[in-house]
This record gives sequence, structure tokens and C-alpha cells, in this order.
Amino acid sequence: MSSAPRPSRAGVPAAAFAVVMAGVAAALHLGKLPPAVPALRATLGIGLVEAGFLLSLVQLAGMTLGLLVGLAADTIGLRRSMLVGLTVLTVASVLGGAVGAADPGAHAVFELLALRALEGVGFLLTVMPGPGLIRAQSVPHTEKAALGLWAAYMPLGVALALLCGPALIAWLGWPGWWWVLSLVSAAAAAWVALAVPADGCRVRVAAVSREDGVARLRATLGARGPRTLALAFAVYSSQWIAVIGFLPAIYADADVPAGWSAALTALAAALNIVGNVTGGRLLQRGVAPERLLRWGFAIMALGGVAAFAQIGQNATASLPPVLRYLAVCMFSLGGGVVPATLFMLSVRIAPGPSTVSATVGMMQQASSLGQFIAPPVVAWIAHRVGGWEWTWIVTLACSLAGIALATRLSPASPHAGTA
Repeated sequence: MSSAPRPSRAGVPAAAFAVVMAGVAAALHLGKLPPAVPALRATLGIGLVEAGFLLSLVQLAGMTLGLLVGLAADTIGLRRSMLVGLTVLTVASVLGGAVGAADPGAHAVFELLALRALEGVGFLLTVMPGPGLIRAQSVPHTEKAALGLWAAYMPLGVALALLCGPALIAWLGWPGWWWVLSLVSAAAAAWVALAVPADGCRVRVAAVSREDGVARLRATLGARGPRTLALAFAVYSSQWIAVIGFLPAIYADADVPAGWSAALTALAAALNIVGNVTGGRLLQRGVAPERLLRWGFAIMALGGVAAFAQIGQNATASLPPVLRYLAVCMFSLGGGVVPATLFMLSVRIAPGPSTVSATVGMMQQASSLGQFIAPPVVAWIAHRVGGWEWTWIVTLACSLAGIALATRLSPASPHAGTA
């Protein structure tokens, strides 16, 4: 029994909107840790190294398991994969809160590390099937706008965590923050279960299950299109997370009050959402994907240089602080069109319908690797030179690489899947 997708008030099918909200719920779990680090250090006595491991374990899961989890999502069914992922996130977050509430001793750190790794797997199972599910639930004239909304799941989740986390942690403690987010992911799972139709009929699921996983893996890895998408996503996400992730430290060095620092960082991250939605709308109006990618990376290059570069030997030769912050906002806003375009291309350039999640998995794996490498590189440069003024070298190099990769993508790619 199948029916046409029901549009929401925004013109995006209700089922596709439920998928986007599931991605936001997963991203909240990804972003819940940064605002909790001070409380974790105070209650558990952990150092910066342990806090760093808690922050990076999710990226480690993406680096090592992204492609395999994508293949698993294609095999077990997209809706089923998303529901399993949201359930894993919910259970892991409940257990994490219980660990903190029951015994906030030193050994609790190891339990939290294990649960954080489990959350990384849950996150991947949730977000890998997102583009494929949206494509399946969208009518042709809403697909690109819906994928633009999907691209916003990460910055929206991170921005909400940065804004809501400190207040909820002060009120409920960090275990309460974990439990609140478990309710969010449980509600998202219920929404997906109610709004998204089941994964096809038995015949189709069995046919997909019989496909040779090695053959699908070889097809995904062997096609130039998915590799190019993965590299482009890596050079985008690595510079974005390096700039946004270090904004609080940059503001602390400039003696900006902590409250203002959190608000300014959250605003800069949230502006990426505007770029995501705008990218989807421009794609829907017929703007060529490779042109949008070039525009997005060019704006990131200009924003990064304007925000960090300085002329001469002192900071007075750089732009005033207000203009530098506006440049960071331009960097985040303009860059937002990049993931929207890449997610749209992932459903077209995948070697076949059964490898869309694997293609997204490859993108996630490359993205996680970039996010794992870029922040330490930026921090090392800042440490070597005694400031952040050479950060633009990293952002410019990533943006130029992105522009070069965009020239290898075209609507007529011979590796494109069914549109």
C-alpha cells in the first residue's frame, strides 16, 4: 500500500521533514559534549586529554566505519537503519546519564568513552540513510529543497546544543542533559516510525539483501564520482569545524566574555543553515551544482582570509574585530551551499540505487577524517606563531582544493546513478 508523499506547509513532504528532524536529533548528541566539558571536568576530574578523547570518539567512528555502516544501511533498509540508529543513541544517552548520576568516580570516564563510541555508531546509522530516504519520499519538484534542509541537520543540531546545553546543564547537571537528549532522539524515532513508510515490500528487501556486499563496495570505491564527493566534503567540513570549533578559544584570547563567546559562536554556526537552505533553493531553480560548489568554496576562501589574515607585524593592521566576525559569518553562510549541493549530488552520482547510503558513508568517512586532522593542524600553527593570524592558510588551501574538485563534477557525470 503506497501513497503519494504528503507535503508539509513548507512544500517539503512530511516524511522527508521527519527524516531531517531525525538528523537534527542525532547531531544534538554529536554536539552535546562541548558545553558539558566544564561540568565533566569538575565532577569526574578528567583532564583535557580525556575530554579531547570524548570529543573525538564520534569522529573516530566516522573515520573507520562510515562506508561499512552505509553499506549496512543499504542492506537492512533505510528506514530500519535510521530507527536502529536513533534507538542506539537513546539507549547510550540514558546509560551515560545513569553513569554520571550513580557513580561519578574516575572509572566512569571509561564507561563514558565506551558509550560515546556507541553513540558514534548510532549517529552513523541515523544519518547515512538520510539522503536516500529523502529522495524516496520527495516528489521531483521538492527533492532538492528537501536535501538542502537535510544539509542543515548538523549546524542546526550543533547550534542548538551550544545554546541550550549550558542552561540545561546548570539546571539539571550533565546527566540530566544526557537524559533530555535521550528523550529528543526517542521522540524523533517515534516520528520517523509514524511518518516514514516501511522499507518497500519483502521481495525488494530480499533482492537488495542478496546483492554481493563486496561488489557494492567495489562499485562505490571504484567510481570517480563518489570519491570526488568525499574529498570535496572533507575539505569543506575540515575547515568549517576548525574555524567554528576554535571560535571560543579565539574569543577567549581576545578577552571576550564567555556568554558573548557562546552566543557569537552559535550564531556563526547557525548561519550555515541559511546557506544550506539557500543552496537547496538555488539547485531547485536550476543553478548548476558545480557552479554552486565553486561559489561556496570561493566565499569560504574570502571569508577565511578576511577573518584571520593580518598585514605587518601587529594585529592593528588587520580588519577591525566587528568586520572580522562578519567575515566569519560570511565564511559559514557561504559555505553552507556546499553540503546542500554534495548531498543532492550523492543521490545522482552513486553507482546505483543500492549504493546511495554507501556513497554518503564514504563522504562521512572522509569528512570525519578531515575534521580529525584539521583542528590539530590549525592549533599547531597557532601555537607555532603565537596567534591565529595564519589560520587563513589552512582555509584557503582547503577552498582552492574544493574549487578544483568542483570542476570534476558535472550533471553529465558518467558515474551518476539514477536521478
